Amino acid sequence: MSSITIKEFYKDILGESCPDINQFLNDNINKDVGHFNVFDISEIYKTCSSKTGMPYNRRTYYKISLINGKNKVEYADKTVDIEDCAVLFASPKIPYNYTHLDAEQSGQFCVFTKDFLPTSKTGFEIDNLPVFSPHSDFVYQISTEQFKKFEDIFLKMHDEIQSDYMYKYDLLRNYLMELIHLGQKLKPILPVENNKTAASRTTTLFIELLERQFPIENISHLLRLKTPADFAGILGVHVNHLNKVLKDTTGKTTGEIIGSRVFQEAKMLLTQTKWNISEIAFTLGFEEVAHFSNFFKKHSKQSPQHYRELSVV
Repeated sequence: MSSITIKEFYKDILGESCPDINQFLNDNINKDVGHFNVFDISEIYKTCSSKTGMPYNRRTYYKISLINGKNKVEYADKTVDIEDCAVLFASPKIPYNYTHLDAEQSGQFCVFTKDFLPTSKTGFEIDNLPVFSPHSDFVYQISTEQFKKFEDIFLKMHDEIQSDYMYKYDLLRNYLMELIHLGQKLKPILPVENNKTAASRTTTLFIELLERQFPIENISHLLRLKTPADFAGILGVHVNHLNKVLKDTTGKTTGEIIGSRVFQEAKMLLTQTKWNISEIAFTLGFEEVAHFSNFFKKHSKQSPQHYRELSVV
């Protein structure tokens, strides 16, 4: 499974033969402010070389899509059928596949790099935003009224990006944050005071350490933190304390959370790479293939090889 860059994204939607593609890339991608652009889905659908959608890959850029049409989105081990209006928040952390189910496609989307929303300007790390968390819902079905609210912001983006206003990228950044905040309101977020407790901080740090090890992108990329004791050592707490905190805040033990995340990555590697079973086992921290096989059977009731064969079919 490859990672699609912002440059490859443009080549896919505009086509290699587009006479303006090289000039467009040169003018827009190498900006000191990071990269941002906004598109009308119906217009892109007319010119894009692919009418079926996007292949299952990781992207190195962020994307917010406002969708009106029948589509199917596959990410992690989930499949979402979009019948009408939806908004999608994509980040480099989550690979996904996007398939058009009919020819009536409309809406808006914007793409941007991490540099466009630097911590120095926003005051926070973009990957820490709930809407871009690997545990977020990723796709939100929305009402016609909600669609209109998102669309109004996108239309402002279209107007501004074509203007010659000196500070237009600052304004576009504000519009982008407005989209993000509107998206985060679609699902209740825990009150701020709950996140200030020691238990919540420990849980947050644990999840960050765990997620930072993923995705596995090559066979030399090995998990460094594999056991509850590994995480407890980094966090500076006793392993029993860590286990109690996670059990209280998530309802799961440390080992269960680690195992669930490793299992999720194992399924992805089995279905989206051609690595052999022993290579996958090694990257995920299993010294013996038999140990990996037993682990996988415990979570799925089938062997890694059987799971791969069924997924291919």
